[in-house]
Amino acid sequence: MTVRPLSQTKEPIAQRLAAVLAQLDRILVGKQDPLKLAFACLLARGHLLIEDIPGVGKSTLAQALATTLGLKYARVQFTSDLLPADVLGVSIFDTETRSFRFHPGPIFHSVVLADEINRAPPKTQSALMEAMEERQVSQDSETRKLPEPFFVIATQNPVEQIGAYPLPESQLDRFLMAIEIGYPDPAAERELLVSGDRRAQVVTLPPLADPPTLLEWQHEVAKVHVAPALLDYVQALLAATRGNVGSGADAGARRGLSPRAGLLLLAAARAWAMLAGRPMVLPEDVQAVFPSVAGHRLAGGARAGLLQAQALLRAVALP
Repeated sequence: MTVRPLSQTKEPIAQRLAAVLAQLDRILVGKQDPLKLAFACLLARGHLLIEDIPGVGKSTLAQALATTLGLKYARVQFTSDLLPADVLGVSIFDTETRSFRFHPGPIFHSVVLADEINRAPPKTQSALMEAMEERQVSQDSETRKLPEPFFVIATQNPVEQIGAYPLPESQLDRFLMAIEIGYPDPAAERELLVSGDRRAQVVTLPPLADPPTLLEWQHEVAKVHVAPALLDYVQALLAATRGNVGSGADAGARRGLSPRAGLLLLAAARAWAMLAGRPMVLPEDVQAVFPSVAGHRLAGGARAGLLQAQALLRAVALP
């Protein structure tokens, strides 16, 4: 199936985005909020971290998103013996040409699933993070650009599980959002028990977009209007993370959000607004994405940071 780029289609962007979310919802039943956050993260040109227990659909979400958007997908299982070359690629001597030829690794795909990233050694993690930050790979004195669009979905098991280690703060900051998928509600779980595992259906999904289309969507996200009053609200949230709100041990954040985190928050809010079909960001767009953008950047771990972010939203007055 050939999908024309956005510039050659007449359907409104909001209608096409809604079709993407509807198709994803047929695979991950009852997980509209995590799906929408993951899609917004991609539209905002960020990277996504999913922390959850095995078996709740992390890998399925990544593959379904790539297939639905017509993007090349690769999965890398992170283990204690994984080397940077296993992710980035390696140069091998070609006896016929008498020269080294670079064999690209799985990082040279548009959607890369870094599964159980917190089981790999720091050197391998750092190689991935550099690619995420620079969107290029430097090896053998040569710089190779990664494809556009480029989206990393990393999963990590809860740190209390055996063999899992927390990611350093500098690496956590590479991810625009950190989310949990969670258990399905009773109705969704019953539907899964009746119909069976949905992973086998992913390969049958029709592509509803392609790389040029997604790049245009990302370009449109950057144009979503942000009013001065909304910027005041974002600044108030950033300031609140840098101090104490209320009282009690869990009331305030011990480490505030950086200016870069503020820019990422605005990008995510713009994407959320576009998913709602609006040309401007409203406070509820910021509120919808703030816990996922701020939680893993605040002190105390992912779960504690999420609670801090929610407390900050309650404490900061709306514009």
